Parts: sequence; C-alpha cells; structure tokens
Amino acid sequence: MNTRDERYQRLCAAIGEKESVAVAFSGGVDSALVCAAAFDALGDRAIAVTIVSPMLPAREITDAKRVTDLIGIEHVLLQSPAIEDDVAGNPVDRCYYCKKHEFGAIIDYAKTRRISVVLDGSNADDEGDYRPGMRALAELGVISPLREARFAKLDVRALSKERGLPTWDKPAFACLASRIPYGEIIDVEKLSAVERAEAVLTEAGFRQARVRRHGMQGGALARIEVAPEERKLFFDTALLDALSEKIKKIGFIYVAFELSGYATGSMNAALCAGGRGGGNG
Repeated sequence: MNTRDERYQRLCAAIGEKESVAVAFSGGVDSALVCAAAFDALGDRAIAVTIVSPMLPAREITDAKRVTDLIGIEHVLLQSPAIEDDVAGNPVDRCYYCKKHEFGAIIDYAKTRRISVVLDGSNADDEGDYRPGMRALAELGVISPLREARFAKLDVRALSKERGLPTWDKPAFACLASRIPYGEIIDVEKLSAVERAEAVLTEAGFRQARVRRHGMQGGALARIEVAPEERKLFFDTALLDALSEKIKKIGFIYVAFELSGYATGSMNAALCAGGRGGGNG
C-alpha cells in the first residue's frame, strides 16, 4: 500500500468513527471524494445531500446524480427555490449567510434521519482564501474531514483518480452568485442569464469558463474568463462573432473578454486591494 492509499484509508477510518453521516454534496471534486470515503467507511449509514437552488446550475445537479450513482451512496435533493434576503443583498460576507441557510437545511434534514454528523468538502487549501462561509460551518458544527486530514487540492484530485471518480479532473466551480459583484442585488433572472451564458462557452468547448455579470444602466456586461491556456482559442473571428451573438441573445448588451484569463475569486479584487485574500468563484 502506497502513502496515498494509506492516507485515504486514514480518511475512511476517521469518517468510520461516526455512527452515520450526511455529506453536503455540490457535485464538485472535494465533496465527491468525501462521499466516496463516507460510503466506503459506512455504507448505507452515509448519505449525500444536495441543495437544489438558483445558485447551482442544472448541469451540476446532473453531474452530482451521476457521481452518487457511481459511488452507490444514497442521494437526497433538497429543494430551495427562494433566495433569502440576506443573500440577495450580496454583502461581502454573502457566503456566510448562504452557507448558514444551506447547511442549516441539511442539518435539519439529517436530524429527521437521525443523523447527527454533517460533513463538507473543504480542504486544506481553503484556509488561505477569503471564505466567510467557513465561519458558518464552524458555528453549525459541520466537520471538514479533508481539511482535518490536511488534504490539499492536488491530493484530492490524485486520490479521486485512484478511486475512479470522474470528478478527479473536473474544473473548479463555485455557485453562480460569485459571478455578481458585491453590493449588486442577486435575483433568479441574473443567475439564469449567467448560467445560460456559461453553457454557451461550455458548448463551444471551453472547460474552465466564467461569465461575470456587471450591471449597467439599461443593460449588463458579460465579462468572459477562461483558463489561461484556453485563451488562444479566442483568436478566431468566427468564434468571437458566434459567442457574442449567442450571449447577447440571452440579454447582455456588451460581451467582453478578460485578457488575463480565469482567476479564482476575481470578483474579490477590491477586497484583495483592501488586504483580504482570494476566494471562491
């Protein structure tokens, strides 16, 4: 058994010490590995719970179902169609309020199943970012087994590949609210427009893409970010014309391209200037 195998077994053993667990599952790389480890450790005493809300694109729900089916873990979908006022107001600590609501709902559901332990997918790298949502997790008593085991993102991807999870090389993802500048009201219409615009980029072959929505008088600007190595694909006038036309049909007035490419937490630029770290998104 190699060192990585041993670390995975220790992760499973730590989770296996619990009577039963509910894993908050977004469909992403980190929480997928936690789901796999929880199922390996506890079998049917582990469940995965996904919050279905306007913040999460439909394609992520589809991916989440596919992964849980592969793992074999029971998958519960909790519907949350409304955006709470403290989240919709989009303050700089929006993630705190969002996590408070979402994980509160997961905890409440878990109690109906007589499950007292809720796990999430935060990893050790998350400690270096501006993530107000982690404060909510601490207040609610949510356990982060990857972070406790000191798994960095690279560890998670490597172990996911060995475990046979299709998420091992999945691009980073964050909720759609991260596409809206702090202070600008979040609503379902804006989130839907962002989701559809990003789907245009995905269909065009981009793996890592964001559409940041910047509100303007009489319309909105879509600022496209793609992975730095994918920027060269934009040196194609036919592609530029096609993307511009499709995204404008969604309702954007202008379509712009971020020259430096995708960067995690790029909407936090103003916060970074004030001394805070990066962040999700």
